[in-house]
Amino acid sequence: MNKVILMGRLTRDPEVRYSQGGSNMAIARFSIAVDRRIRRDGQPTADFFNCTAFGRTAEFVEKYFKKGNRILIDGEIQNDNYQGKDGNMVYGMQIIVNNVEFCESKGSQSGFDGGFAPVQGGAEAAAPAPAGEDFMNIPDGIDEELPFN
Repeated sequence: MNKVILMGRLTRDPEVRYSQGGSNMAIARFSIAVDRRIRRDGQPTADFFNCTAFGRTAEFVEKYFKKGNRILIDGEIQNDNYQGKDGNMVYGMQIIVNNVEFCESKGSQSGFDGGFAPVQGGAEAAAPAPAGEDFMNIPDGIDEELPFN
């Protein structure tokens, strides 16, 4: 089984390109910084992961996430090895993103507030926005995405 779940902050805005050919599928590349639990000499440390999302998930990431946003992803680890121009092998890895979730409200940039709006298998979801004490606003135009009407 190859499954990874990571929560961190985007280190840069997602970069989206579209594949060639008839399908013209979106491909989003971004990186996240994930804090380590153990700190060295009292200083926070983080690991950095390159991530790639495809299709509707890629479009969703481009539309709703920017540098500094906290994000929860699940996906698979994939080798990203290649032979360099000098003939030596370069070893790396990337995360192929399957699902994305918000980890903070739209107006918040710090801390976890418990509000999730999941994207399962690339289906778009609304960003949580406080409307009252226990309710959130649903943006216009998302009616066709909801499982109920």
